Amino acid sequence: MSDMQQKLEIQINDEMKGTRLDLVLSACLEEFSRSFIQKLFENGRISVDGEVCREKKTKAAAGSIVVIDVPEPEKLEVEAEDIPLDIVYEDSDVLVVYKPAGMVVHPAPGNYTGTLVNALMHHCGDELSSINGVIRPGIVHRIDKDTSGLLMVAKNDKAHNSLSQQLSEHSITRKYRAIVYSNIKEDEGTVDNPIGRDPSNRLRNAVTDLNSRHAVTHYKVLERFGNFTLIEAQLETGRTHQIRVHMAYLKHPLLGDELYGPVKSKTASKLGAKRQMLHAGILGFVHPSTGEYMEFESPLPEDFEKVLEKLR
Repeated sequence: MSDMQQKLEIQINDEMKGTRLDLVLSACLEEFSRSFIQKLFENGRISVDGEVCREKKTKAAAGSIVVIDVPEPEKLEVEAEDIPLDIVYEDSDVLVVYKPAGMVVHPAPGNYTGTLVNALMHHCGDELSSINGVIRPGIVHRIDKDTSGLLMVAKNDKAHNSLSQQLSEHSITRKYRAIVYSNIKEDEGTVDNPIGRDPSNRLRNAVTDLNSRHAVTHYKVLERFGNFTLIEAQLETGRTHQIRVHMAYLKHPLLGDELYGPVKSKTASKLGAKRQMLHAGILGFVHPSTGEYMEFESPLPEDFEKVLEKLR
């Protein structure tokens, strides 16, 4: 949790200018709830160009520096909650669950309840690996709050170590569906560019050589719609926001992605894309105990299908 106890800084760029500050921060601070961000304004923890800003409706001005003072977490106990889980597979070592868009994977400031971890703790009791500590029991990898799709969860430390090792060796199959802006000319390609913190906005990541890590995404075109393209993206590495950063770097940001694409896109609203159009559809790994390769597939959720229908 120590990485959450800090001052965060964001420089307003041209895409953000004129948008309400609370909406800009909601897009950038995905882990935090809208109400938590509004409390930060009320408590004088947001400053713009050195001046405290308590008015959340203030319009963002290009070039302004916004500093967010994130308070220490109030509590570290995470409570089990009876939240329905969509379990695709389960045995004594691993769980494969479907995470809907809008659900946070693990607790963070302003989001201590309603997360996937709260639901897993209710379902599994003490049967979750402890390697990632109290906030992230059983969590081997994660997907963003507004991304839907499959996640694997470790029920014991042996399974956790096995799955983590497979992740580090890039042997886990992770295929996503995404709708991106404009027409990708090539039928397929690979982005092999390192990802690190965006120097001009510490809340985002970017392709950069500064303090970055190796990142590889393979993509292929599944369907073209003129102004948009449906792609399959396969992760070789698993950096935070990797597909979103790499596609934005190619000038094909994800439809509905307010952090790496247009902040309040009229096109996204018209198409009904209320989130980034990204779905973790295929997940495959070698079972930690049996050594057998297992692969799971999750169909596109309804909101994604509806956007595709409009595009077609």
